[in-house]
Amino acid sequence: MNKNYTKVGCYVRVSTENQLENYSIEEQIERLKAYCAAKDWSIYKIYTDGGHSGGNTERPALKQLINDIHNHQIDIVMVYKLDRLSRSQKDTLTLIEDEFLKNEVEFVSISENFDTSSSFGRAMIGILSVFAQLEKDQITERFTMGRIGRSKAGYYHGGSTAPTGYNYINGELIVDEYKSLQVKEVYDRFLSGYSINSIQRYMHDKYGGWNSHTVVMNILKNCVYIGKVKFNKEIYDGIHEPMITQEKFEKVQKLLNSKKRESNKSSAQKTPFRANYLLSSLIFCKKCGARYSANHGYYKCYSRSKSDQKYIIDATCKNKNLSIEKFNDIMIGEIEKLRHNTKRIDAIFASKKAETPVDVKSLTERIQRIDGQISKLIDLYQVKDIPIDEISSRINELQKEKDVLSETVSTPVEDVIETKKQFVGLLNEFDDIFKHGSLEEKRIFVSSIIESILVNDEQISINWRI
Repeated sequence: MNKNYTKVGCYVRVSTENQLENYSIEEQIERLKAYCAAKDWSIYKIYTDGGHSGGNTERPALKQLINDIHNHQIDIVMVYKLDRLSRSQKDTLTLIEDEFLKNEVEFVSISENFDTSSSFGRAMIGILSVFAQLEKDQITERFTMGRIGRSKAGYYHGGSTAPTGYNYINGELIVDEYKSLQVKEVYDRFLSGYSINSIQRYMHDKYGGWNSHTVVMNILKNCVYIGKVKFNKEIYDGIHEPMITQEKFEKVQKLLNSKKRESNKSSAQKTPFRANYLLSSLIFCKKCGARYSANHGYYKCYSRSKSDQKYIIDATCKNKNLSIEKFNDIMIGEIEKLRHNTKRIDAIFASKKAETPVDVKSLTERIQRIDGQISKLIDLYQVKDIPIDEISSRINELQKEKDVLSETVSTPVEDVIETKKQFVGLLNEFDDIFKHGSLEEKRIFVSSIIESILVNDEQISINWRI
């Protein structure tokens, strides 16, 4: 060094993933001070980034160091070890060349015993930066492999924030009975024909929270609710308890995809599921699973018609073609018959109720725990000097949860009756829509009543949207 009076900026760092390394913050500072004393250099300031990764330069102390360099307060930047500055080869060389040397500031790493005032030191910086980058990549690789391993073992790996309806406890997803009811309600309302936005508003008014339609959409798409875990685009069987049946989840996905296609008018020419037919997107082949298309006067299985290669599932499929006009009349007749058959509607709703029973025992136990929590809060207020506002706020939250759970336990029959009433009300709009409505209005009505139509030659089965 040519300078007689050298001011040193000592930079130290320990990242969150390296807290167990042999060189703690204190150890680094001690060694840097000893080195400066031996060289008779003056320490201008010690810059400390505790708990910050070396994978990027977004660190407060590092930014302050660079600012002081720009203000010509420092002659040397010193670190205990090169990877304390950065684990990124690109970032290391950028800092040294564009920030330090450009501002006539040398760089010294005492562990590797070199500095940039010599040509050998500058060469070594580039070499060691490569190894620092390699170490970072290896850490990332090991971390990723660990996450893949956990996912394959069925463990959720999405951070400490659990999906709505679950709590993340000791590395596992545990069902939250109160919030899981809300998740199930979202699925049921969507399958009953309600829009995403209307579901969001309903949930917000009833439970609070639910401040964005995105929350509803994410819940409807998340396979975690059928007992799966997803990492890096791969899906694995989870060890947690599912909330939604596989069948219900698949119904939701089909409906979501159908709505997406129908709303994407800009790509209408690209999609084969044309919206200018009454039953577009509702008919499926029970033989091969392909959807039916509408063309030349017939609804045809895509596998058989071969009109679009990417929608062919079984090229040997010979399922029956359906006259568009005649089949439309058949389905309209089925809706008309259902409208006047209250026993059949009752039977459909009875089977629906059997599919999604209320876990009365679990909900009752939760209500009892809430009563206990409220009692403890009241005792706590009497014993300790805690503001009444805090106690009241928490009690109100618990009481609201209890009210919803109590209603769910005591009135599941009323809920079914209400849903049935809405379905029957929709059926009663049949005459007006088919006498005076446009084709699009008729299509929306039919899609609100029928979820899918399965065709197996002469056998036709209808899945009603209930």
